[in-house]
Amino acid sequence: MAQPELLFVYNADAGLLNGLLDAVHKVVSPGTYACSLCALTYGATSMRPEWREFLHQLSARTTFLHRNELPRQFPELAAVALPAVFRRPVAGSWQLLLAAPELQALDLAGLMQALQDKLYLPAE
Repeated sequence: MAQPELLFVYNADAGLLNGLLDAVHKVVSPGTYACSLCALTYGATSMRPEWREFLHQLSARTTFLHRNELPRQFPELAAVALPAVFRRPVAGSWQLLLAAPELQALDLAGLMQALQDKLYLPAE
């Protein structure tokens, strides 16, 4: 059975050096860190265990990209403010599921609940 897809896009760039700089930034000045999705789902260096378990149990395919990877893979989504979460139904195109302001207002439990609530809504 085909599954819907979720695309999580971080407001951070990919790469080892960028990851190290992000980890330091989250520890030193978490209030000014630009990626609320990263802050919710990762500690300083690794994915939060409860988030990993949630993703494992989710009935959707998941893809994770950084902002510098998005334009190459999904140029049609490149103008959306990040971080963001997109949903693609089994037969359909990408839709914005959670926008940057929504993500900023959530904690990890709220993110997981919002994904459960919105994942299977009819396509708009």
